[in-house]
Amino acid sequence: MQKLAEICIRRPVFATMIILALVVTGAAAYLGLGVDRFPSVDIPQVRVRATLAGSAPEDMETEVAQRLEEAVNTVEGLDEMRSVSGPGASFVIGNFKLERDGDAAATDVRDRVSTVLSELPPELDPPTVSKFDNESSPVMTIALSSDRPLRELTDYADRVVKVQLERARGVGEVTITGGLERAINVWVDADRLAARGLPITVVRDDRATVLGNVFGGFVMKDFAPV
Repeated sequence: MQKLAEICIRRPVFATMIILALVVTGAAAYLGLGVDRFPSVDIPQVRVRATLAGSAPEDMETEVAQRLEEAVNTVEGLDEMRSVSGPGASFVIGNFKLERDGDAAATDVRDRVSTVLSELPPELDPPTVSKFDNESSPVMTIALSSDRPLRELTDYADRVVKVQLERARGVGEVTITGGLERAINVWVDADRLAARGLPITVVRDDRATVLGNVFGGFVMKDFAPV
């Protein structure tokens, strides 16, 4: 350091040029520095989603979510686990320690869930296991409000707004959250079922056949919001 100090004192122009070179190099590097607002972060979080149409939140909690929690709780490296149950759907979210590989954790959770499939309700759709993906998070949220009824506003968002947004350049996916979807109420004429020799379980187990025979005379239907 003393030798460098002596050179800088004896040759001030040389010292000035060295400092200017460092400043110019630093400024050029700063201007060319890239900034990623949404960096690719691999968070070891695994989500299990199970759906059962028409099931109450209490039934999803006791018959589905609790059994899935017992299975996921045995996976190595689990740091935190929580579940959310609603009408016809349950979500089990497991957060693993940072040193745990996300792909390996998802594979272990998938294996554990497969061992309790026989304990779940037979009408339940196969549970889906997915790893947290930061790049799949929405980058824009649009809220619709109107004086129209909620059912009509939901239909407008699905048929008009969603279609227009999907046509925009760079849009990968558009998802509608909330709203009020249309449901079909079916009334069964017990006398006509008996005349045809059909049990009531046919209506429950074979919905496609029932709706296909709506105009056959033994089933009446009506459209109403949920």
